[in-house]
Amino acid sequence: MYSLISAFYAAERRGIDPQRLNVRDQETAGKYFWDQMQAYDLMFVGFGLATGEGIGAIRYDGKTITIDDWKSLVPNSARTHKTNRRGDRIGVLNTYNYNHFAESWYTAPLKAQKPTWAQIYVWNSPYGPYLTASAGRPIYDARNRLLGVIDADIHLLKLSDFLRNLKISRAGQVFLVERDGTLIANSGTEKPFTLKNKEIQRLRALDSPNPVIQNIAKHIQTSNGFQSIKQDTAFQLEIGKARYFVNVVPWRDQYGLDWLVVTSVPEQTFMAQINANKRTTIALCFGALVVASVIGVFTSRWITRPILRLNQASKAMAVGDLDQTVATSNIRELDTLSNSFNHMAGRLSELFKALENSKTELEDRVEERTAELKNTLVELQQTQSQVVQSEKMSSLGQLVAGVAHEINNPVNFIHGNLTHLQEYTQALLAIVQLYRQHNPNPDPDIQIAVEEMDLEFLQQDLPKMLASMQLGTDRIRQIVLSLRNFSRMDEAEFKTVDIHEGIDSTLLILQHRLKGKPDRPEIEVVKDYAPLPLVECYAGQLNQVFMNILVNAIDVLEERHTERTYEELKDTPSRITIRTSLIETQWVEVAIADNGVGIPPTVQQRIFDPFFTTKPLGKGTGMGMSISYQIITEKHRGKLECFSTPGKGTEFVIQIPLRQKSVK
Repeated sequence: MYSLISAFYAAERRGIDPQRLNVRDQETAGKYFWDQMQAYDLMFVGFGLATGEGIGAIRYDGKTITIDDWKSLVPNSARTHKTNRRGDRIGVLNTYNYNHFAESWYTAPLKAQKPTWAQIYVWNSPYGPYLTASAGRPIYDARNRLLGVIDADIHLLKLSDFLRNLKISRAGQVFLVERDGTLIANSGTEKPFTLKNKEIQRLRALDSPNPVIQNIAKHIQTSNGFQSIKQDTAFQLEIGKARYFVNVVPWRDQYGLDWLVVTSVPEQTFMAQINANKRTTIALCFGALVVASVIGVFTSRWITRPILRLNQASKAMAVGDLDQTVATSNIRELDTLSNSFNHMAGRLSELFKALENSKTELEDRVEERTAELKNTLVELQQTQSQVVQSEKMSSLGQLVAGVAHEINNPVNFIHGNLTHLQEYTQALLAIVQLYRQHNPNPDPDIQIAVEEMDLEFLQQDLPKMLASMQLGTDRIRQIVLSLRNFSRMDEAEFKTVDIHEGIDSTLLILQHRLKGKPDRPEIEVVKDYAPLPLVECYAGQLNQVFMNILVNAIDVLEERHTERTYEELKDTPSRITIRTSLIETQWVEVAIADNGVGIPPTVQQRIFDPFFTTKPLGKGTGMGMSISYQIITEKHRGKLECFSTPGKGTEFVIQIPLRQKSVK
């Protein structure tokens, strides 16, 4: 919920798009808010103007989205419009009276003069009561004149649904309260409000019908109260005949929320495993008793077994099986007889084995020669493929480095002159301002020209435009630096480099394959980088490994796209997760995972074999992962492992030492 509202505020800070959210064009604004409801799970999103007019999209029953608009203080001027699948209005469902000047979602942001949360309230809609939180902010025109308030409402009862799905324990409880002890949501089936005299009233935690919530609230109230909790607080509490472990955590945000998250877990949850271990111990003791009884029965047979073994070995030798050995016995006479029998059997076996050794030795020599020839052929094929791949990467590096150099010169020229242009512009604007101060009543022709060009707006917008151009050239220079970093013409020797720069440069080159297309959304890239020192490695070859793994991940996700609809891809988007970490201060680990279809176990065993590929003919050579494996294991003396679960995804884990001691 917090991330949703943060994203909503971020969108507002980028400004109001005059083409899609013109406050005077309610038809376009209503459809814009209807589109927003498709992307976010809100109850309401819209605005109220300072003129008393307003419009917004509402999800009354939790599913159906309507568009409501209203006029300024006119009876029955508010209308609820039914919409089709495209967000077009197709009819009026009902009318009602509405005045947003009396609503907290409008008054609270105006009073705070910034984005803020309004007071939580219960809304009794035609489809049932809703517990609602409103987030709003004032909106202004280009001349900083108040237009009204834009607002988004969150259905807080869905917080209770979320808490009920948490796997804490069977009898555990989680609930949210405000600083005055009023319930917001809980993991039980009880709702945080009640109906009295046909009026909906919110419940305090002290009045909750849930005995666990009620007792925890009484304990907090008697201990300094809800307002006194400023940090994580833990305590134990007896409720009925059970002991509960309770943890209270304050939760705040930058827009004014100040809640308490209370979690309780019964002691029985921890004792269940201990009781299970006790039952296991009793069962093991009983099993030991049974085993001891069985051993007693078989002890009597132990005395006769040496004689039976000697008899069986003699019969076997009589029919030609000379490889016979009789185990020694604790009985002296039987032990002497067994040793004599074993000596005789050994001598006979040696004579026959001497005859077989000559034949076996000859066959072994032939097999060794054949194996050497096969290994030589495989090594030759691998060497040839590595040479071809290295030449391709070298050519690509030279091309990328050349293009980056050619782009860098004109961009540096533009970037360097922007600073002087900004200074000249500021000087000209200062002269214009000085002229207006000393000549407040210019010639009518000059006054008309100033009004037509909107000089005040030009004075405000021109520095912003120059700043945007400065930002654009900075971005181009960053892209050029990434291309030069990826190309790395010094790949023939060890260098100490930043691993993260190589990964980011590879992602930049593959950005065209990650972007969204008309038939699918974009492939998300999640970076979980840990602070890493500089790593000693072959930078260019390591970038080649990153490229091979990321290209394979993108290929798998694109195959997954062909099997699913656009809506399914939007609900469960394709994702590549890149994680880095430092292991025991001596090793660097890079893990690249995707949420594709996964790799079957039979294919995982051959994933690093030369010329093995599952791609169609002409799409892959089968050498990418084999070469990557050799670069990591032989060039860097590291590890490259593949972990995959069919239907869930695949993860490649790279581990290389932080420093290379000696490499041939």
